Amino acid sequence: MSKRLAAAFSVALLSTITLAPMAHAADEVTVGKHAGAIIVNLRGTVVDPVGSSPILTAAGGATGLSATADSSVVPSLGISYFFTDNIAAELILATSEHSISAVSSSGSTLVHKTWVLPPVVSLQYHFAPHSQFSPYVGAGVNYMIFYSGKDYNGFTVRPHDGFGAAVEGGADFAVNKRVNVNVDVKKVFFRTDADINGGAFKSHVHLDPWVISAGLGVKF
Repeated sequence: MSKRLAAAFSVALLSTITLAPMAHAADEVTVGKHAGAIIVNLRGTVVDPVGSSPILTAAGGATGLSATADSSVVPSLGISYFFTDNIAAELILATSEHSISAVSSSGSTLVHKTWVLPPVVSLQYHFAPHSQFSPYVGAGVNYMIFYSGKDYNGFTVRPHDGFGAAVEGGADFAVNKRVNVNVDVKKVFFRTDADINGGAFKSHVHLDPWVISAGLGVKF
């Protein structure tokens, strides 16, 4: 994992340790997880694409180049609705900017920067919904929308929008009856085609980012 991922975990741990003394005794805390509850989470999020993808000619021949995307740190918003005490649906909204580079044995060259809007809708199962500490798991779908792209160094790059899948795990720690500390880790599986230089080259890009978040949630 990148240094940014390690930093995100450190911030989440520090937040939990710092806020824990503010919590009431466990028997005085009512965690905001019950049927009909809406929880809004505001988080700091690391979006870290992994791996690289070969850049091929239009005929499928090797070029010796591969495409990589860098990581980004952004704010994100999560809105959860609880159908039952244990089962909830969450919509996650964020947008991040990423630099795409063409990498060879001799180095890397910036070819494109793009903003990505990847809304994720997931169905979650929350363990121990009435406890002060309540972990959860989930799975869902996302749709990647690329916009405001800018090309560099004589390249034109056009990534295609499309659907992906996501799995997640996380936990909430109740600070009081309405506020909780949230830590959330998602793995998004997304692969797309990118047309390069008007179709002279192409790449089947494997982004598959880790999305790691920490922040505060409020019950409404």
